[in-house]
Amino acid sequence: MKMKEVIVAVLFLLVGNMVFSQKMVTRTGEVKFEASMPAFEEVAATNKTASCILEKSTGDFVALTLIKSFKFKAPLMEEHFNENYMESSQFPKATFKGKILNFDAKKLSATKTAYDLEGDLTIHGVTKKIKTKINLALSGAKILATSAISVKPQDYKIEIPSLVKGKIAENVKVAMNFALEAN
Repeated sequence: MKMKEVIVAVLFLLVGNMVFSQKMVTRTGEVKFEASMPAFEEVAATNKTASCILEKSTGDFVALTLIKSFKFKAPLMEEHFNENYMESSQFPKATFKGKILNFDAKKLSATKTAYDLEGDLTIHGVTKKIKTKINLALSGAKILATSAISVKPQDYKIEIPSLVKGKIAENVKVAMNFALEAN
């Protein structure tokens, strides 16, 4: 092979990868949860280091959140969350692996559009099938993805001591916000 043919082949591979690479990613996604009960101390936390990948060609959607990255207003609450409830040394991450149904990247626009999202949510070592809505919109070259779910700690074998059971919501509201960029 001549040098010119090698250069053309390398350029073709590089350009081909750029053109056909359909992954949109972030490592700075935000996941918040709210488990407060009226008249009691706020039980809420935010994680701003969630990772997410959207495969534009298939609608495959994967998210990962490190449990120890949730930040609370009260350090003691954060410590109890990690050590007593989530056991984050034993179960360091929560994951979602699923698919955005009827997803067509060509139809995305600046207008927020709701899609069905189905998949497996794993928390505390327990995996459950979930179905929810995900809102997608274009913002420049980014895809903005937002979704919300309700999670029951008991469904994921997260034990809440009877002493504080009345202070923590039975249904924990979880909100996700991702600004995905081409990889």
